[in-house]
Amino acid sequence: MLIQSQIEAKLNQTFAPDFLQVDNESHLHNVPKDSESHFKVTLVSQQFEGKKLLARHRSVMSTLSDELSRIHALALHTLTPDEYLAR
Repeated sequence: MLIQSQIEAKLNQTFAPDFLQVDNESHLHNVPKDSESHFKVTLVSQQFEGKKLLARHRSVMSTLSDELSRIHALALHTLTPDEYLAR
């Protein structure tokens, strides 16, 4: 299974997101073709209500601990539904 698919599956299972987008941005970096080394995640979940940014990121990083050992970079955008609508 591709790392991107694993990330999507785990985040869907753990956070039941209102919106999830996982972008493989590896092609923007000096890596071999078809690499899975750099990702950007936009995750909108009710579970982030009342949590500070650091707590949100820690919960995502904990969920993805296995995948993080195999990638180089992960950019996180963790939002509540209200924050996402305000964007």
